[in-house]
Amino acid sequence: MAKHGKKYNEVKKLVDRTKFYALDEAIELVKKMSYAKFDESVEVHVQLGIDATKSDQNVRSTVSLPHGIGKTVRIAVFATGDKAKEAKDMGADFVGAGDLVEKVMKEGWTDFDVAIAAPDMMKDVGKLGKVLGPKGLMPSPKAGTVTADIGNAVKEFKAGRIEVRNDKTGNVHFPVGKKSFDDIKIKENIVAALEQLNKLKPTTSKGKFIKKVTLALTMSPGVKLDNSVSL
Repeated sequence: MAKHGKKYNEVKKLVDRTKFYALDEAIELVKKMSYAKFDESVEVHVQLGIDATKSDQNVRSTVSLPHGIGKTVRIAVFATGDKAKEAKDMGADFVGAGDLVEKVMKEGWTDFDVAIAAPDMMKDVGKLGKVLGPKGLMPSPKAGTVTADIGNAVKEFKAGRIEVRNDKTGNVHFPVGKKSFDDIKIKENIVAALEQLNKLKPTTSKGKFIKKVTLALTMSPGVKLDNSVSL
């Protein structure tokens, strides 16, 4: 188990491990626990009622945050012709076709946060699985990153659409803003994200879908949220 530093252990004392906090109180508390010298991300960790070993219960989709995540999202688009122009017009950071595929393949280049591909590019982009897959950057129809509507996808990801996918233990983790955000913006992002996540429950998953929700900063201990938030 990873050892935590002195500052982490100090702020950990502020959290009652047996308590489930109301959302307003939890946001206030995680901000109070901040000791890092940078503008930390506010993160939500959700335990889902799924069996992650069953492919039909895995969750991979997107949710839209009304206030974004507080950072510039760098987008790479694999497209040609009109689709490439559309991507550039909407502010994609990197746009290319075979040249971009080659750059990723030969250089292992992944200097972007989201990869979007036109469907006709997937024959070539599919070869990048070994590079993009481990970093969670492989375009996928489920995540809305393989699409004919390139312009709209770029616009939405720039505005605050984020991918959510469960890990091997059936949990999902995603950012909902920065420590510097107003409390109300963080709250609205969390509520919007959980409402959308709740709608992603696989039909084969039985019982409660959102089992436990924890709020934390990049460097802080987690704070458990009460059931009024976990829907």
